Amino acid sequence: MPEGDSVWQTARRLDALEGHVLTGSDLRIPSLATVDLAGRQVLGTVSRGKHLLTRLTDGITLHSHLRMEGRWDVQAAGTPWRRPAHEARAVLRTEKSEAIGFSILLDVVATEAEQSLVGHLGPDLLGADWDPVLAVRRLQRLPHLSIGEALVDQRNLAGIGNIYRAEACFLAGVDPNTRVDAVRNLPKLVAIAHQLLETHRDRHSRITTGDRRPGRRLWVYRRQGPCLRCGTPVRTGELGPEGQERTVWLCPSCQPDLPPASS
Repeated sequence: MPEGDSVWQTARRLDALEGHVLTGSDLRIPSLATVDLAGRQVLGTVSRGKHLLTRLTDGITLHSHLRMEGRWDVQAAGTPWRRPAHEARAVLRTEKSEAIGFSILLDVVATEAEQSLVGHLGPDLLGADWDPVLAVRRLQRLPHLSIGEALVDQRNLAGIGNIYRAEACFLAGVDPNTRVDAVRNLPKLVAIAHQLLETHRDRHSRITTGDRRPGRRLWVYRRQGPCLRCGTPVRTGELGPEGQERTVWLCPSCQPDLPPASS
């Protein structure tokens, strides 16, 4: 699933439509097949965690979610598409540009009703609403959950995916399997996650180690072999509710699993 920085970058690509009137639209899912957005001006697009809100005149918002493999391409009108047409779920056209949403989820709602779609989300790591104190409080509501699960629960803080979960936990020295109530410095972990996304929101490659060489750009995510810091073999595991497990990576030496303070 795309991380918050990728979604933020997608919103910036969609900025090419801002201020322009749609000359055509094609929403290719059954529930929206009869919806025509042509004639409305695009007021802008904002990212909210892993969601995108494209606001139009007449109080209409096109909501999209990139799921696991989705993307929006924005290109000059008439340019050949980069992905197969059968994957297209939305096409927005202006006189000069064309935005194609591939393999995405879509909704059309009144702008005033956006909260019905994103109101459940925690503070956005890349948003104007970012609030580290609130993010910590939301994590603390789940003391018996693993910190790895809590970090990717978008109701706590919005924008972290599997990559930044792995890298933030490594940099904070926390095993993602550790219970939330055993993490000694939650504010530090939240601050690291925020810094990682802020640093990478305008970059197209992720480098958390400071080393640009292939195979050395990330500390543990998808790493096979020794830890880049201490040489201990990187370990993998599975975290998440049954049927929704995701792989986690960690260095058992640099990220010790801590027992709850009460045990």
